Amino acid sequence: MSARAPGARRTRVLVVDDSALTRQLLTQILSSDPALEVVGTAHDPLIAREKIRALNPDVLTLDVEMPRMDGLAFLEQLMRVRPMPVVMVSSLTKAGCEIALRALELGAVDVVAKPRVDVRARLPELAAEIVEKVKAAAGARLRPPRRPDAAGPTAPPARLLRTTETVVAVGASTGGTEALRELLAALPADAPGVVVVQHMPEQFTRAFAARLDTLCTVRVKEAADGDRVLAGHVLIAPGNRHLRLVRDGALVRVRLGDDPPVNRHRPSVDVLFESAATALGPSAVGVLMTGMGQDGARGLLAMRQAGASTIAQDPETCVVAGMPREAIALGAAEHVVPLGRIAATVLALASARERANARR
Repeated sequence: MSARAPGARRTRVLVVDDSALTRQLLTQILSSDPALEVVGTAHDPLIAREKIRALNPDVLTLDVEMPRMDGLAFLEQLMRVRPMPVVMVSSLTKAGCEIALRALELGAVDVVAKPRVDVRARLPELAAEIVEKVKAAAGARLRPPRRPDAAGPTAPPARLLRTTETVVAVGASTGGTEALRELLAALPADAPGVVVVQHMPEQFTRAFAARLDTLCTVRVKEAADGDRVLAGHVLIAPGNRHLRLVRDGALVRVRLGDDPPVNRHRPSVDVLFESAATALGPSAVGVLMTGMGQDGARGLLAMRQAGASTIAQDPETCVVAGMPREAIALGAAEHVVPLGRIAATVLALASARERANARR
């Protein structure tokens, strides 16, 4: 548990949930950290609106399903009139996953997956994650909410089953869902194969991949063990499974594993990047995007030392800049690139590597 510097201002949190038990447990969890102060609770959005005016919290934790106004409608209204960091508390149902992803599009910073049963016993098991996400949200750079896309991609479909000469390995955490959408939607149908680790609860990654697949020209799916990495395709690591890249003759495949978390994460970006360094060497591009902590920094350094091209997202364009900033400090990032230019940089680097390989 972190100690608070003398005289430092605590982060003020408002807990909004229709369950009295959940409000009590979240208050206990958050109040256990000396850097956080729960200034109030509310059991529905209308009361929350009044408490926001009266208490001026720094961060909101927000349930999705509540009386009088659902959490999404309230979030959309809040981001329009009084933008502030919000951490959603969402159930692990399929519908809950879809709602959580929509909340991230509307401007929420992060999501905590609330247990469906036995909340009294299981929510405290998530205490470290809840505290970490609320503290990260307090320092987050808010992005304007995204309007829903009117239609999906219109570019021609990718050529099926073409092997990829260069593999792009991408890691992201807090703020990554929308940053990844921007990156992947900018890739053409014949882009190099992409493999992604996004820190996200295990039930969310399939819905996240399916949503991206409707928005992108490249094909996007949740990775299965043994999947081939193909040009024009993106594989998203399943939540709670490490993902590694392996050579299989001329092919590149993914392997999923249940070994212990690395940097407190499974999947871990470091695990992906280190496997890319070992299996692919210079035939890879590594991209470390927005996120808290340091996961991915050492792996990106390993990729650079193995001859890969490496990119860190410019911290000024990150929701939370911890991961890319750590990589930059280690000397792992060959290029530091704003979010809006990462796709073009990836394509240019991959093209240059494939031309160089062709000359050998």
